[in-house]
Amino acid sequence: MTPSRTIPTASTEQQITKDGFTFLPAQQAETWLEPYGLKDWQGFAESWNDLGVDLYMADGGRYRRRRYATFSITGDNLTRKEHQPHYQSRDYNVLNGGVERWFSPITDEIGQHPALTAILQASSSMADHLSPERPQPASWHVEVHQFRIEAANDADALPTPEGMHRDGVDWVFVFMVNRCNIREGVTSIHALDQQTVLGSFTLTDPLDTAIVDDHRVYHGVTAVEPEDPAHPAYRDVLVVTLRYE
Repeated sequence: MTPSRTIPTASTEQQITKDGFTFLPAQQAETWLEPYGLKDWQGFAESWNDLGVDLYMADGGRYRRRRYATFSITGDNLTRKEHQPHYQSRDYNVLNGGVERWFSPITDEIGQHPALTAILQASSSMADHLSPERPQPASWHVEVHQFRIEAANDADALPTPEGMHRDGVDWVFVFMVNRCNIREGVTSIHALDQQTVLGSFTLTDPLDTAIVDDHRVYHGVTAVEPEDPAHPAYRDVLVVTLRYE
């Protein structure tokens, strides 16, 4: 089925064009993704229970779990690349940048899951639409991160331990997967001076989505804390970044 539209609403496009970001509530995100084949969200979300510990945290923390994969997308053509390290320069990640970080790969099952392929196709279609200055069709290098941040009372649990940052890409899409027994985790968007706050919101419901023009704004998320320290507490998100190859 060929998706009939690439932007959820006119107001979404207007805000991204005007401000460099938008918050897309879950219902709107689901409506946007369904024409691309979104289904079996529950099965997709359950895969966050099988992530490896991120051993590259320069702050010494062991509160982040993740899997990682890369893809190439040109129009409707989606191809998974060979597993490779994630690399960011210290210009973009002062805490963990400057080294090749080898994370556990996203499993083959999840790499081909209809929820993920719908998200990747929809995100690349939107990025194409919002990047009119680029020749079309053009290939996107797409990085996909499954993140779980585990919260505890005796240690900080930071969704963005590098602080307010840019990722060194063209577009960033952040999809809420699950919040379990946590509070806080507020997303803040800042202007390029890193001082002016342009907006803030909290991803709370599955499929709540943040879309960020990485050239125009900085973004960060506050620490999460357990509501009840006697029970597991975590924040699961899917982060998809796109840059032209």
